[in-house]
Amino acid sequence: MALRHFLTLMDLSPAELETLMQRAIQLKAEHKAHKTSVQFPNHVLGMVFEKASTRTRISFEAGMAQLGGHAIFLSPRDTQLGRGEPVEDSGRVISSMCDIIMVRTFEHSIIERFAAYSSVPVINALTDDHHPCQLLADIQTFIEHRGSIKGKQVAWIGDGNNMCQSYIHAAMQFDFTLKVACPEGFEPRADIVAKAGDRVEIFREPADAARGSDLLVTDVWASMGQEEEKAERRRELAGYQINSALMAHANPDALYMHCLPAKRGEEISAELMDNPKTVIWDEAENRLHAQKALMEFLLLEARA
Repeated sequence: MALRHFLTLMDLSPAELETLMQRAIQLKAEHKAHKTSVQFPNHVLGMVFEKASTRTRISFEAGMAQLGGHAIFLSPRDTQLGRGEPVEDSGRVISSMCDIIMVRTFEHSIIERFAAYSSVPVINALTDDHHPCQLLADIQTFIEHRGSIKGKQVAWIGDGNNMCQSYIHAAMQFDFTLKVACPEGFEPRADIVAKAGDRVEIFREPADAARGSDLLVTDVWASMGQEEEKAERRRELAGYQINSALMAHANPDALYMHCLPAKRGEEISAELMDNPKTVIWDEAENRLHAQKALMEFLLLEARA
């Protein structure tokens, strides 16, 4: 059995990621055509949530059902990783009863320890450092609307958070350049930036990052667990909004994305969020299809 985990985008090769994207697009087409792909009957997905999320739960639960399996939702009340029971013990026990597991938690070290003791594939559905599943959906969305992202320029606007750090990994794996615009003190982790070399550049002015870009991306200014810093973050990030004025610096056919939930009037304007031509709703839906392709890949690898 070739046990593979998906904790960051670096856990798959560039070729595997490209294949995964094409498979996600194929699965989406089949879903729209009402074709079933019941490959994994009686398979169980364990969903461990330390952080709540609407899109993550629905996309994984619906995805596993569409593949023929079942999903078990474990809320923070049901399991307290590292508090009620050691993470290592949770990994051993939960994996003995499931075929694949997704974990949405805080410190990235928690999911690394969980995966180290799991006997089945583990998927990172978000940690404080990385959000690789969202990147699969974002890249799929770009491919659907603009073709390959290879050689393109992407601008990240705002906090250098887990999404930004996964975009740095994506720049390395999908071969594009990333311009990050953030205030001082809000930079992505220096070690992650360093590994990307000249693929990543940090700016202070959003317009400098947006200039000539093919895609602009942002996220909320205060993520889960940062509620006490919300007022300060609003002040520091006030000039880092994706809006029509900023899009004017990008290429004429540039796209903009947001992983949701969005705060209209903060990190993105209401005008862009509610624009009928936005791809943000495709981006949200693609979590379903990209994660189905990912689960299929990991389950088939585990059988090999």
